[in-house]
Amino acid sequence: MKKRAPVLIANRGEIAIRIARSCRSLGFPVVAVYSDADRFSEHVRAADQAYWVGGAAPKDSYLNVERILAAAKAAGAKYVHPGYGFLSERPHFVEACEQAELVFVGPTAESMRLMGDKITARRTVSELKVPGVPGSPGVVKTAQEAAEIAAKIGYPVLLKAAAGGGGKGMRRVDGPGEIAAAFEGATREAQGAFGDGSMYVEKLILEPHHVEIQVFGDGKGGAIHLGERECSIQRRHQKVWEESPSPILNRHPATREKMCEAAVRIARHVKYAGAGTFEFIVDGKGNFYFLEMNTRLQVEHPVTEWVTGVDLVAWQLLLAAGELQLPAVPERRGSAIEVRLYAEDPRTFLPAPGPLGLIRLPSGAFVRTDSAFTEPGEVSLNYDPMIAKISVWAPTREQAVERMRVALDEARVEPPKKADGSCVGSLRTNLSFLRRLARNAAVIEGHTPTDLIPRHPELTAPEATEPSLEAAVAVSLYQLLEESAPEAIEAGGGERSLWAWSARREGVRS
Repeated sequence: MKKRAPVLIANRGEIAIRIARSCRSLGFPVVAVYSDADRFSEHVRAADQAYWVGGAAPKDSYLNVERILAAAKAAGAKYVHPGYGFLSERPHFVEACEQAELVFVGPTAESMRLMGDKITARRTVSELKVPGVPGSPGVVKTAQEAAEIAAKIGYPVLLKAAAGGGGKGMRRVDGPGEIAAAFEGATREAQGAFGDGSMYVEKLILEPHHVEIQVFGDGKGGAIHLGERECSIQRRHQKVWEESPSPILNRHPATREKMCEAAVRIARHVKYAGAGTFEFIVDGKGNFYFLEMNTRLQVEHPVTEWVTGVDLVAWQLLLAAGELQLPAVPERRGSAIEVRLYAEDPRTFLPAPGPLGLIRLPSGAFVRTDSAFTEPGEVSLNYDPMIAKISVWAPTREQAVERMRVALDEARVEPPKKADGSCVGSLRTNLSFLRRLARNAAVIEGHTPTDLIPRHPELTAPEATEPSLEAAVAVSLYQLLEESAPEAIEAGGGERSLWAWSARREGVRS
């Protein structure tokens, strides 16, 4: 195997492990970074070298550019792979890598600024005659300005953060009386999440489908697509079920061709380098509208890898090393589905992290799991609460859905148990929700607009054995307080008895 220079992975968890796997297959030594919370994590053990970069809070570690670059220098790394999240879409990090004579595995800072910023990207796409969702031509600075735009394009509208993603800084507005409060709330949330409270207004397409096109560019004006993924099943504007090919595009094949052509045309125009994803909204009639571009690897990239047989991370690494000639568009075969297993309450989709006592993830022919957990550990409240991604492949969608049902039925994730059988900690997962989802008639038939979950309240109904929501919240809050501010609990006197009584009344043991 060819001897290569080390790659520092500026990330953690399952994506760091997944990148390390491709690095090893190509002969790139792996350098990990870790925070106080991740000192004994799986991604550290998967590396050839590992360097501490700070405290548990992301701003003190995985967002600390100076310490990450110092780790790269100490390790003798030549490449930096950002994964997704954290610094993956920060142009200043790309420039800092270049100044440190490191190769950033991803697009240039210029491409990132051009397409990573939603406002700039909308203008670029508009110039290329790709249809976009009607909305403000740029950032709106006041609620009054947002109201004027909304009146022109018609309600309902979305207020959206110009920076970031993941549903943060986003509010639906159904009428003029709601816009002031929505603007204030979205701006505050965006400022807290991204350090940028800039907002824009966008027409809300009713009964939409969220479909994205995977592209790969050579940075010289060449680019290809690797087909689409449908990611319409979402909660809190975040994806939980992704698949390829897209059911809605199967009903509108001409739209698929137009979307793929548009994505490639934009990628070539900006001389995009590496893996990137163009996100579109598709309505029930097959009309499509550009939404945004993610200038990085996507969480759901295994879906594309299943149907194309391509290792996207390997392509990224070889391109960065100057060893990849852009291939022809790969043939796509069969159907792939991915679900995201989270530590969250399946009734509210709010995070419910805690210690893991048992984790048993499915395996077998045409079943893939990407996880940072293979043994008991802890889902930290400092980071995204995803436990694992479970994906499957089959010759047909019907078979893929059935294979996913079997995989989910095999999975088990539980908190630690005391001698009396009661649970330790507040960990809950969305596994029961995912099992219901795989058996839902609309999902099986492929009729999955982005509001599917609210349309089917049975997906989030409590099970007969589950405690009331009030009791579960009481226990979770009490445990959080006990861990983070025990002095506050002790000072509360009778508060401890109140929480415990609420839990005991519902049969919940903390």
